[in-house]
Amino acid sequence: MSEWIYFIHPPRPNFAATMTDEEKAAWGRHFERLQRLLADGVLVLAGPTLGQVNTGVAIFEAPDEAAARRIMAEDPAIAGGFAEGELREFRVSLLRGRP
Repeated sequence: MSEWIYFIHPPRPNFAATMTDEEKAAWGRHFERLQRLLADGVLVLAGPTLGQVNTGVAIFEAPDEAAARRIMAEDPAIAGGFAEGELREFRVSLLRGRP
């Protein structure tokens, strides 16, 4: 199983402080999906950067690039056009609690 990271680029600076109701709903669905991926053992970690630029990151496992792209593309924030995704292969080299 390979590790992947996708960056979630919101449509404007200071996005977290300026979301519309429609955007809040989409990001709520995004968060619920990440919770399901975590419960299913797919997601390693996820969260946003803070400050003026609120880029999100999600590190997860997938068997290959096609599956990883599908996971990213099905993110409700990306699929709904509320953010752009950027996928890269990733390797967790050091992780607390893991040798």
